[in-house]
Amino acid sequence: MKDKLKQITEEALAKIKASKSLDEINDIRVEFLGKKGRITSIMKELKDIAPEDRPAFGQLVNEAKQKAEQAIEDTKSRLQSAALEAKLASEKIDVTLPAKKKKTGHGHPNQVALDEVERIFVGMGYDVVEGPEVEYQEYNFTKLNIPEGHPARDEQDTFYITDEILLRSQTSPVQAHVMEQGKLPIRMIAPGRVFRSDSIDATHSPSFHQIEGLVVDKHITMTDLKGTLTQFAEQLFGEGTKTRFRPHHFQFTEPSAEVDVSCFKCGGKGCRFCKGEGWIEILGCGMVHPHVLEMCGIDPNEYTGFAFGVGLERIAILKYEIDDMRLLYENDARFLKQF
Repeated sequence: MKDKLKQITEEALAKIKASKSLDEINDIRVEFLGKKGRITSIMKELKDIAPEDRPAFGQLVNEAKQKAEQAIEDTKSRLQSAALEAKLASEKIDVTLPAKKKKTGHGHPNQVALDEVERIFVGMGYDVVEGPEVEYQEYNFTKLNIPEGHPARDEQDTFYITDEILLRSQTSPVQAHVMEQGKLPIRMIAPGRVFRSDSIDATHSPSFHQIEGLVVDKHITMTDLKGTLTQFAEQLFGEGTKTRFRPHHFQFTEPSAEVDVSCFKCGGKGCRFCKGEGWIEILGCGMVHPHVLEMCGIDPNEYTGFAFGVGLERIAILKYEIDDMRLLYENDARFLKQF
């Protein structure tokens, strides 16, 4: 029995010494020291030994187990150290190499321009209100004083889903929804995507963005409109920017006007940027038509208001001197990283 124990112990020590991996060490532990291990199983043979020899043999078995356990721990520690050194060597960083430049994104020109416009109007006490891009024709046209069959509908031809549902051609429907709520006074801008069946070229797209504004309160006059837009132009294009109002016609405002700003490149003297005119057209505006107020449940004898609308892409094109609107939609990193 002693010879058998000695043989098993020597075999275990030899296998432990020759092991090459931690998995192999674990297998050896199970083989010799597990519940059914070869060294552990010898204890079951004590019944075949004379009672007076059992204590001495039991001590020999314990010593064999201790030798095997110690050898396993030493080998395991050696293999772990070797694995760590190999990992450190493979992950070593050459600090003399140049650092990798981290590429970070930034706002799209449209978003940068929108953030600035919102900052200006929020600073003047306006709310930013958004609405659905899929709209009823009643809100997109009828409630804006553009009845069925009116020529203005042709100018704003859009994409119809049904006879009554369409993709909005302007963000003015948001204004109609807000007016219907009857919470007065109103000071709001409505930015968002709009759709028209235009051909794609340097200045047109079937999908673009608008920012429309609305103020409704008692005693609002054209003077308030001119003062607001003059302040907006100065903050957007720089102090000293002048505004010019030209008579125009919009179905939902009366009187209506187109607004020009003095060229912020030449100061109004005339240059390539303003095509020698000294002025640049930026938006349309006017006093809210009384009929529009009536259709939205507001008494035009008690309340008046003004509205305006500007193309977001136009602002971005002017501020960043972009000569083709299509560049804003192509997602070309070579173009976008300039901003």
